[in-house]
Amino acid sequence: MGRKLKQLAEEGVAPWLDDLSRERLAGGDLERLVAGEGVVGITSNPTIFEKAIDSGARYDAQVAGLSRRGIGVGELARLLTAFDVRWACDVMRPVFEATGGVDGRVSIEVDPRLAHDTDATLAEARALWWLVDRPNLYVKIPATEEGLGAVSGALAEGISINVTLIFSLDRYGQVVTAFLEGMEGARAAGRDLASIASVASFFVSRVDTETDNRLDKLGTSEARALRGRTAIANARLAYQHFEQARDGARWRALAEEGMRPQRPLWASTGVKDPSFDDTRYVVELVAPDVVNTMPGQTLAAVEDHGRIRGDTIHGTYAEAQQIIDDLEVAGVSYHDVVRTLEDEGVTKFENSWRELFGTLEHEMHRDSRAMAGS
Repeated sequence: MGRKLKQLAEEGVAPWLDDLSRERLAGGDLERLVAGEGVVGITSNPTIFEKAIDSGARYDAQVAGLSRRGIGVGELARLLTAFDVRWACDVMRPVFEATGGVDGRVSIEVDPRLAHDTDATLAEARALWWLVDRPNLYVKIPATEEGLGAVSGALAEGISINVTLIFSLDRYGQVVTAFLEGMEGARAAGRDLASIASVASFFVSRVDTETDNRLDKLGTSEARALRGRTAIANARLAYQHFEQARDGARWRALAEEGMRPQRPLWASTGVKDPSFDDTRYVVELVAPDVVNTMPGQTLAAVEDHGRIRGDTIHGTYAEAQQIIDDLEVAGVSYHDVVRTLEDEGVTKFENSWRELFGTLEHEMHRDSRAMAGS
């Protein structure tokens, strides 16, 4: 294990990789990161898959073979991504076994175009769970209002869920409630609660990007003083909520029957502003029982020059709340920021899904032309 990632692990932070591609799998890079660097989980999303499929030739033979069966582009995308995730699950399986199912997890996302349809999202979650067919899978469901019902429904059926695209503290509270409702449903159905897992993916860097753009437009000294402070404060307050929920009677009752905690997961931890330290969304969010899923570049930066200073969350709650309060005083609405980010997050993933479809349609048509000319 890399020295810095080992330090993170000793503080209770699980280092995951926010990247997955056929190139990483076939070239052995993922196995190296797991065995040599201490990566203990993987997340993926439509944007990651679109870039992976568009940038290399490793998918060409599979695209050609599947398209000749006459399947549609949506099913082709589902089969290709499930293939990669299943492969990654097998690579991560030793970690899954060694940690008793805590880590060694790989995430696959439901079609983001279904984000505002509860029943369709739940149906897609069932299909992906069946298609990948690995116990260390997480199915990612966005934390829209409609997605919350699918989260609780999937958990009640025994499907492990990564609740994604969480930006606001209010929404996170609803996510925790959906988690508890789902686990209560699983208990009522007689399921083994210890066999079901969940993480809550709280997005970080995008909060600073949106907030800082608004602060820059204000241009006041008060606004300048708040640049780059909102995202970390927001995540720290989310962790406070996690601790409060974990101490609640409802959570404790389920835990006594074997329920695993729904760990907070820090997502979007790559730094967008070059004036900021490129490890800040890792080293400033260290506390027990969290996951930090990092792009490859951030993972390398942490191992190279990250300063792991121990727990950097406990003892910061009052300061974090003051930052959120000061934001409002300066003229930036926290609630409008997080609402905008949720809407944009779903839209961005929808656009990536459509771009993936466009890439696959081009490959399918190219194969059809080749067949016609042969």
